[in-house]
Amino acid sequence: MISVNEFRTGLTIEVDNAIWRVMDFQHVKPGKGAAFVRSKLRNLRTGAVQEKTFRAGEKVARAQIETHKMQYLYANGDQHVFMDTESYEQLELPAAQIEYELKFLKENMEVSMMMFQSETLGVELPNSVTLEVTQTEPGIKGDTASGGSKPATMETGLVVQVPFFINEGDQLIINTSEGTYVSRA
Repeated sequence: MISVNEFRTGLTIEVDNAIWRVMDFQHVKPGKGAAFVRSKLRNLRTGAVQEKTFRAGEKVARAQIETHKMQYLYANGDQHVFMDTESYEQLELPAAQIEYELKFLKENMEVSMMMFQSETLGVELPNSVTLEVTQTEPGIKGDTASGGSKPATMETGLVVQVPFFINEGDQLIINTSEGTYVSRA
């Protein structure tokens, strides 16, 4: 058991028979009444995000999530195949379970697979990935680096707002938690 006062971003907990990851939290001490912790949680089974409030000092069960290094191999219809880098066992996940993560996955990319007991919860992406721009409008002479942005389609189908100087074929670093442009690779 862990106290909600010990919450930190990335912590996994078990509440109401569901596995949650703490995305954000805030300790609130109102002038009148008891203190509480306001949190933003992501359900690791469904991907749903929910805001939940806990009384200060309340105890919740900590979920022991194991991670295994795996390599994304290929899509087989609606299934996506991953291979354990140590045992070479293959695992298939349905597209619906990793819908958000698919925007960042390239073939042969290494990721961490999250497991709770023997259940596969999903894919944990690195903080940033390098993707190639496949389609964007060309920059016009005179556009400045700080003067705005335009949409660019990446090789995985993800659409990101990028500065005007970015062209097709450029390699970009993309933040996976927000799906935003960071810099050129």
